[in-house]
Amino acid sequence: MVTEEKLTQDEIAQQNMTVGGNNAFHNYLNDFAHIEDPLERRRLALEKIDQTHFGWLQVRTILIAGVGFLTDSYDIFAINLGVSMMAYVFWYGNMPSSTQTLLKVSTSVGTVIGQVGFGTLADVVGRKKIYGTELIVMIVCTIFQCTTGGAPGVSFVAVLTFYRIIMGIGIGGDYPLSSIITAEFSTTKWRGAIMAAVFANQAFGQIAAGIVALIVIAAYKSELIAAETGAMCGPVCQKACDQMWRILVGFGAIPGLIALYYRLTIPESPRYALDVDAELDSVHVQRVHATDGKNVDSIVTDRTSVGGGTAFTNTETEDYQPPKASFKDFCHHFGQWKYGKILLGTAGCWFALDVAFYGLSLNTAVILQTIGYAGSKNVYHKLYNSAVGNLILICAGSLPGYWASVFTIDIIGRKPIQLFGFFILTVLFCVIGFAYHRITDHGLLGLYIVCQFFQNFGPNVTTFIIPGEVFPTRYRSTAHGISAACGKIGAIIAQTALGTLINHHCARDGKKENCWLPHVMEIFALFMLLGLCLTFLIPETKRMTLEEISEKYHDEVDPSKYARANHNQTTTVSTSDSMREETV
Repeated sequence: MVTEEKLTQDEIAQQNMTVGGNNAFHNYLNDFAHIEDPLERRRLALEKIDQTHFGWLQVRTILIAGVGFLTDSYDIFAINLGVSMMAYVFWYGNMPSSTQTLLKVSTSVGTVIGQVGFGTLADVVGRKKIYGTELIVMIVCTIFQCTTGGAPGVSFVAVLTFYRIIMGIGIGGDYPLSSIITAEFSTTKWRGAIMAAVFANQAFGQIAAGIVALIVIAAYKSELIAAETGAMCGPVCQKACDQMWRILVGFGAIPGLIALYYRLTIPESPRYALDVDAELDSVHVQRVHATDGKNVDSIVTDRTSVGGGTAFTNTETEDYQPPKASFKDFCHHFGQWKYGKILLGTAGCWFALDVAFYGLSLNTAVILQTIGYAGSKNVYHKLYNSAVGNLILICAGSLPGYWASVFTIDIIGRKPIQLFGFFILTVLFCVIGFAYHRITDHGLLGLYIVCQFFQNFGPNVTTFIIPGEVFPTRYRSTAHGISAACGKIGAIIAQTALGTLINHHCARDGKKENCWLPHVMEIFALFMLLGLCLTFLIPETKRMTLEEISEKYHDEVDPSKYARANHNQTTTVSTSDSMREETV
């Protein structure tokens, strides 16, 4: 009898086993595969996820999900340094500004497509089927960039731009996928810190690109040092620069190759598998009336495979059908202000932030000159100083800001950090803009570093985290992708429209370069104020499970409640049956 029951449980477990091992993320569904009722299996799996202590499992999650952002950041930052190198190969050190803008913005254009496209696909076909695909796109396009060359019938810039757009699609896909997968596999208590640590790998990607650039430049010093100007960079110098930028860009494929296997072997998210997949097609809700004449409403499950009968009488049964993900339902759901305002808040805040976040790079050349790492015309010294100077600025401002968010976000909360970040950035940009000509060089350097710090200990991190938590499971990836895409649209505006404004009427008025830069900073202050106002549309999600968030802010019914009610009913039924048997 016992053996027969055990075999039955083994068969149930085998039937309920899901694909994906524990190499990347722990397969919580397989821990409870022997539970026949999918609702109860879901409840137990999510309870284990939410209550797991921080340990090696979470560190592994951070490493595997974070490597994508390390690669993203490396690729974006490496091209900024690589452009300076390839300028000596094709343009004698003076690459046209329009070409520079094209190469830098092309990645952002692809990123917008990837964020919306991959974000939607992850909600349609599942997280597991998509995760890793975006990394493959990045790896392949990185390798192709390194083999790109000019020819009489082919434009080098056009081909390189094409590959960077496709690579941007892969980079864009990593934003919603890494965010929501990390959120859905993270313990509730430290979910914010884990997601922030994943995102903080951007700083390590920038640092890695700077270090690789320094190593490459130092290795080719003998070929570069003789060229005192770009015009003096002869065939030997040009060959060295050509090899340098290819090595620098190509190195970005290595972290992705290391993490690819782990991403391809992840298990499906329990939340997606049981909330969106076909397994929870219908849940029967029974309204149970007590025998003493008073109505008592309790929710139980009555699926064809589980709990065939009930000891209660006078019950009314109705079907609860979880909403199916569709474009129509998406529009209906977010078309209601109480839900749509949250999407408006996440997308609008990300847009406002990225206008200033990417626009702040307009001031980098001035800051590098202030700290003595710009101005040299010698090819070697110019490239070397540019790499060192950027590393100093990243380590001084960005890196501490990222990790300040990691250590405090689950204590202070997402919304307070974002509100304060937007507020202090509004003040700082106003100071830089209105008092630009009265600030000393060292004062400007200090303000620049403080801006970088509060961008990362502020909205740059929180705008990534909140969309990964605050939306219901069936639209979590799509809504995150839309929010992130709005941010990249802001980045494109900053790099194109606002980037050209810094020299607005300078030549006509006989002024120096960057004469309109103070007014651009004032525009950034306005966007920070917009982000501050939009933050009030976003709810706080600190120390809440994803199901509690969906139930509170999206009126989503938590199926786990059915499982608990069913468990209590089954116990009552079993006890009642036992009593009847003893009486007989």
